[in-house]
Amino acid sequence: MTPAVSFSELIAQAPHHSGVYLMRDAGGTVLYVGKARDLRKRLASYARAAGSGKTGALLARVQLVETMVTATEKEALILEASLIKRHRPRYNVILRDDKNYPLLKVTVTEAFPRLVMTRRRVPDGSRYFGPFASPAAMWETVRLLNRLFPLRRCRGSQLAPRDRPCLNHQLGRCSAPCHGKVSAEDYQAMVREVLLFLEGRNQELVASLRAQMQQAAAALDYETAARLRDRLQAIATTLERQRVVASHCGDQDALALVRRPGIVAVAMLQVRSGAVSGGETFSLLDPVGTDAEILAAVLQQYYGNERPVPAEIVLPIPPTDQGLLADWLADLAGCRVRLVVAKRGERRQLLDLAAANAEQLLTEEASRRVAGQALAEGLRQTLGLAAPPSRIEAVDISNLGAEQAVGALVAFVDGEPWKKGFRHYRIKSVTGPDDPAMIGEVVRRRLRSAGDLPDLLLVDGGRTQLAAATAAVAELGLTAVVGLVAMAKERAEEGEKLYRPGSALPLMLPGHQPVLLYLARIRDEVHRFGISLHRRLRRRQRLASPLDRIPGVGPSRRTALLRQLGSLRAVTRASVPELAAVAGIGPALAQVIWEHLHPGSGQ
Repeated sequence: MTPAVSFSELIAQAPHHSGVYLMRDAGGTVLYVGKARDLRKRLASYARAAGSGKTGALLARVQLVETMVTATEKEALILEASLIKRHRPRYNVILRDDKNYPLLKVTVTEAFPRLVMTRRRVPDGSRYFGPFASPAAMWETVRLLNRLFPLRRCRGSQLAPRDRPCLNHQLGRCSAPCHGKVSAEDYQAMVREVLLFLEGRNQELVASLRAQMQQAAAALDYETAARLRDRLQAIATTLERQRVVASHCGDQDALALVRRPGIVAVAMLQVRSGAVSGGETFSLLDPVGTDAEILAAVLQQYYGNERPVPAEIVLPIPPTDQGLLADWLADLAGCRVRLVVAKRGERRQLLDLAAANAEQLLTEEASRRVAGQALAEGLRQTLGLAAPPSRIEAVDISNLGAEQAVGALVAFVDGEPWKKGFRHYRIKSVTGPDDPAMIGEVVRRRLRSAGDLPDLLLVDGGRTQLAAATAAVAELGLTAVVGLVAMAKERAEEGEKLYRPGSALPLMLPGHQPVLLYLARIRDEVHRFGISLHRRLRRRQRLASPLDRIPGVGPSRRTALLRQLGSLRAVTRASVPELAAVAGIGPALAQVIWEHLHPGSGQ
């Protein structure tokens, strides 16, 4: 790695070699990560674009640049992906999906695998399918699979034997391997059929089921043959509803990109066995780079996140470093991957369908922006703010008297929750049940921290809570920067009350007023967020063992005591020699344990 130098100096010093570069601001934060076949030429190209759009805004903030030389371009590509994942730079293409789409997971590493819904893809050896853009469609698939292929539905990786089958078996939705109703071989055959269905290899599945049905009929096992016939009919009905977009029955992904001023929409359609099986959409706010560069970055991020790579990816234009990307994707897939630019025919129709999804995303984004701007303007007028608030944060205190007091803060940006701005605060400076003082502590700690300041701070409470927040904001000299409002809960059907600094009387708005409903939504979210941690802390306190409070007794020694002596009651009744006989305890620690469990007693 070369030492960090200024951007202008680095252009002359950078080598004519492949590698990765990191652009940092004055605080050392990584703003952008890029790769290059020739680092000097790539960095020099920024000087020619210094005054244009978002690239100009990026370069205006760059104070330091680091370079890392790699042996090959492919190494640079892999290193770039790793650094982007680690730093998540502001100016790189980051596929932030507003929706957390569900996945279907088949736990193939278990002796008797299960089909479960999840929202996280982890490297546990399981097979993942999706993501599903429509949760309703996913659950319809799950119900169909549970009916056709009754895999076990009990939790846990290990199958616990049961004296009698569960209710799902009686309903025909579980084959009851826990009760020995199905052999391991027959169960695994059923798992293979589920995988064929989810992979879109429906023709193979139909052929397999038809062969099994004919064998069962030939063996005069008409009950099994009838069950297989019903499966075939249900699968045929499902296949009729799927939209076939290709005649080749192969696997493809189609990636469309639509640009509008300030935003790029990306849509990915997955085609399996010639039929559309799923899709995802992403919005990118004014990304740096040409369409070809953005397309390459999207491919790199999308498939670098453990998603399966099909044999063919259909694109609207050639991406930057097309050959390098194809080689990298082939390494991920374990076979050749074609990047095809669609001009006409079925591929063009598929790409047009993906573009229509991207256009729909832009329409929805525009509607959300318009609605968010209208709400912000309504807040400005209603609360007398200097400007429409884009970033609103809310503060709440959750406590039971002075026990486990917790401060909570949530952030909403442009009308939507911004989860990275959610914070919990353990109260440090306040003793006793003093909500206003706790509000003041949380507000001071929040506004002293790094990061963007809120345009409006919403306090859950009335005049006293607002006064504490106002004093904290004034103490930090931010009165002209951060707006304040307090929202008191409705009592005796009086309606919600809004309190503003400098106003003695509360503001009463109609219950259907959008501004009030928006503030109530934020207030309810901070209340939920605060009470969730508070409940966890109280639950942890209730479940805590007296052994946890003994110096020198950690999780391993506590486990050893309970395992050897049998229970907490047995540990309490044990003598010092009996405690000392436990592995890892010894006479000295045994005496300490006994004295903590018998305060005020002598041995």
